[in-house]
Amino acid sequence: MLEFTTPSEYVFGYLYTGPILLANSRLSRLGKLQITLVATALTLLNLFVPPGETIALATVANRSIAVMALGVTGYLSDRNHEYQEAITIAKAELQSQQRLASIREDFVSTLSQDLKTPMLGAIETIKAFQSAKFGNVSASQQKVLETMARSHKMSLQLVETLLDVYRNDAEGLKLQLEPVNLVALAEEVIATLTHLSAVRLVYINMSYGESDFRRSLWVNGDAVQLQRVFANLLTNGINHSPRGGKVEIVMASYSSYQVVKVIDSGLGITADELPHLFEHFYQGNGDRQAKGSGLGLYLSRQIIDAHGGIIWAENKFPQGVLFGFRLPAIPEKCNQFIPCEFS
Repeated sequence: MLEFTTPSEYVFGYLYTGPILLANSRLSRLGKLQITLVATALTLLNLFVPPGETIALATVANRSIAVMALGVTGYLSDRNHEYQEAITIAKAELQSQQRLASIREDFVSTLSQDLKTPMLGAIETIKAFQSAKFGNVSASQQKVLETMARSHKMSLQLVETLLDVYRNDAEGLKLQLEPVNLVALAEEVIATLTHLSAVRLVYINMSYGESDFRRSLWVNGDAVQLQRVFANLLTNGINHSPRGGKVEIVMASYSSYQVVKVIDSGLGITADELPHLFEHFYQGNGDRQAKGSGLGLYLSRQIIDAHGGIIWAENKFPQGVLFGFRLPAIPEKCNQFIPCEFS
């Protein structure tokens, strides 16, 4: 009404943006297009209705600008509606994935807990047989029982690792921080892996970088969790080294951080696989000696990340793979005998 009851030089076509925006939320794309075309047609029609007026060039320019503005409004409102729909779909998919992840984590947690009980029972039963509680056991039977016990312990360790991985993902890793010596932790883990290295005929050696003398590498960390990192990396190195091979632990101390490197003598890892080694369940497709669960390295990364450090892997020339991690250092004077204050 304002358009057709006023002279052509008064442009009220911009007011059609209201119907266009309303159509964006209520009508289909075809309906929005029709509303936009009607609005532009009515804006241009006012040049000729009411008839008999002199059409000035400035009036045509103003009407043209109004038509362009209406077209842009229609286009942008349509794109905005598409973006909103895409966001809504993405939110729905994300919520669905979160629900699925929650169900999966609950299932894995419950299953892991249920599996631990019979495994612990089986281990205790084997121990009872080994201690001759059910009668004398021959040497050959003892070997069989040792193999069974070792197999059950490995399965139990895998279940506990799986449970820890999902718990850390869901709740975060809770650390009991205190000054710990990485060298002492490494020596303790090496002692527990003596049997595995003997069976695999793999020699374990520990050195201190450019120095030949035993050193201490102090960090503010969780001793239990860091021992798991050492155990995972050393076990990985032993399993992937050939018989008669060597796994070397290199400990290096710097002013602001401590570095541990575990170097095996197995085959290398392809460049495509290196970035994925610390991912969930990643086992690789190369020609390395053994295949694992793909959880040990992922758990190690969780632990090192929680300590504010970094962990990495690289190929060694001409053969072997290096797994290393770096942690913030604390001064030598800060140890179990002389505690330090940490911010």
